[in-house]
Amino acid sequence: MQAAILAAGLGTRLRPLTYRVPKALLPVLNRPLLGLLLEQLQAAGFTRVAVNTHHLADQVQRFLAEQRPPGLEIEVSHEPEILGTGGGLRGLGEILGGGSFLVVNADIVTDLDLGNIYHRHLEQAITTLVVHDHPPYNKVWVERNRVVSIGEPPPGGAGRALAYTGVQVVSPEIFRYIPATGPYDLVAAWREALAAGERLEALVALGHYWQDLGTPANYLAAHWWLLTRPPSHLASFFPGVSDPLIGPGAMVGGRVHFGSGVCLGAGVSVGAGAFLKNTVIMDNAVIAPRITLEDCIVGPGAEVAQSARGKILV
Repeated sequence: MQAAILAAGLGTRLRPLTYRVPKALLPVLNRPLLGLLLEQLQAAGFTRVAVNTHHLADQVQRFLAEQRPPGLEIEVSHEPEILGTGGGLRGLGEILGGGSFLVVNADIVTDLDLGNIYHRHLEQAITTLVVHDHPPYNKVWVERNRVVSIGEPPPGGAGRALAYTGVQVVSPEIFRYIPATGPYDLVAAWREALAAGERLEALVALGHYWQDLGTPANYLAAHWWLLTRPPSHLASFFPGVSDPLIGPGAMVGGRVHFGSGVCLGAGVSVGAGAFLKNTVIMDNAVIAPRITLEDCIVGPGAEVAQSARGKILV
């Protein structure tokens, strides 16, 4: 079983943090998101994974070289020019060769059963999109498990609007709708395939955990849920979780108070009398005494001397 991870994105909505850390390597409960996805794929039975890179590609490639799960074959498709979701998929498909493969966006945390999704793909479908009800992102119209429109309601208003999860299975025929060179958008390829009469299947997910990490609010929301209400299907990937989660070597001064949803990375120092709530502090950051941080993301090695709310601090 083969899979691809779309990991080349710029992470613009998480700047300035993503000027220093590629989005695919942002920590989730102190472990890089890309590492979590790779372990989930391996646990689901995938043996070969292709990953595309562009922004801060050296960090991603170093991570893959040093921390890949043992026994999992990983190949990299580097994009000197960012190629978009469609162009990126084309490069990954060239690496993986013929046959269907699973595709996962590198900016989600989910407990979807990736192996089951792969096996439910029908070869006569050009792609199987995993969708769910997630307003206001419901932009995929589905009728009888078939995609009938993307981006706007179909004529006559048929079907139910659902949201794409960032997980799909593609057949090689999808590449007929992606130009051979240059950047391209995957949504445009889906629309062209629909217009040509191709079959796009929809697999509707229910009763699962899913969180996009593309914005500061979503990144913090993922931590809050995983710390306070951890989904049982993800427990094996996050052993020993507590709230607050305090990484190895972190030092917490006296009279520090914690609200819910706090994660401290390895080597973090928190000064006496500080108050932290719904905040992620990455490795080796230093928090001054007697300050308050709420709804904040603190980048690796940052030194924070003043109170803040709703900020990315690097």
